[in-house]
Amino acid sequence: MGLDLKQLCVRDRTNLESFTSKIVAIDAYNAIYQFLSIIRGPDGLPLTDYNGKITSHISGLFYRNINFLSLGIKPVYVFDGRPPSLKSAEIQRRKQVKKDATVKYEKAISEGNYVEAKKFAQQTSVLRDDMVDESKKFLDLFGIPWIQAPSEGEATAAQMTISGQAYASASQDFDSLLFGAKKLVRNFTNSGKRKLPNRNTTIEIEPEVIQLDKTLSSLGVTREQLVDIGILIGTDFNPDGFERIGPKTALKMIKDNGALENISQIQEKLEEIDYKQIRNIFLNPQVADISEIKFGNVDYSGAVNYLTKERSFSLDRVDTSLNRLKKALEKKSHNLEQWFT
Repeated sequence: MGLDLKQLCVRDRTNLESFTSKIVAIDAYNAIYQFLSIIRGPDGLPLTDYNGKITSHISGLFYRNINFLSLGIKPVYVFDGRPPSLKSAEIQRRKQVKKDATVKYEKAISEGNYVEAKKFAQQTSVLRDDMVDESKKFLDLFGIPWIQAPSEGEATAAQMTISGQAYASASQDFDSLLFGAKKLVRNFTNSGKRKLPNRNTTIEIEPEVIQLDKTLSSLGVTREQLVDIGILIGTDFNPDGFERIGPKTALKMIKDNGALENISQIQEKLEEIDYKQIRNIFLNPQVADISEIKFGNVDYSGAVNYLTKERSFSLDRVDTSLNRLKKALEKKSHNLEQWFT
């Protein structure tokens, strides 16, 4: 579902170049789901290799990380572990959405309505274990470190910004702020047009940075109070939220009353959810213990073999992209040598 804090956050426009030489902790599942949803054929089906295995996620990782590495950005992907038990309702809701979308997709295909079919197909994306393993293998070939979180990936990514191991956390979800991310980057890609996953429309997008301290100061609340605002609106751990309470109303309620326990009109509903446990998930999350982050070199021959021979990518396109990356890295290395001579 995703937490709707867009109206409340202080969002600063930026560009990818501003992240050069900086480590960015990326919510891996968030990024891969985006690739699986958007990178599809005219009939709405995901891209596949000669064996019929889906490659949309690999395609997205390939071209996006070529861009990151060419700019000198240091991505680190953080993968989800076991979700908190309170997330089960949201997981079931998502499964039902996919089932409903599958039915609608098949109906649209049978009617020859490919525009509608593609719209519904984008809502059916499923990230399977084999896709996660394939994504990790791809990252290894490109020397990009990945981290296995014990629970929510964005919690570990947020902790990396708190500890100073990462400059920012990258995700489309605002939940990262509740987990304490000092800087959250949304739309972590090139500026341009993006097709909405569930609609036949495009929107202009550009990277934006949300600084937690700046947002808290602007709103006049603490991080603990921001978590309570999130609970009122609805999080992955209480997806229904509180009826007729949006971001602005939630903010006013918390500023007027200080905490959920003090808001008289929600007490009956509050008894129905384990709000204290939800608070604890955000304020004291399970995170990976990261002693060191190691970046490796790109295995060019290994990448070519994997992408073209195993996953049916075009050799010309792969060579062109890898040569662009190689030239960009050589140029940066040459400039660095000149600096010290």
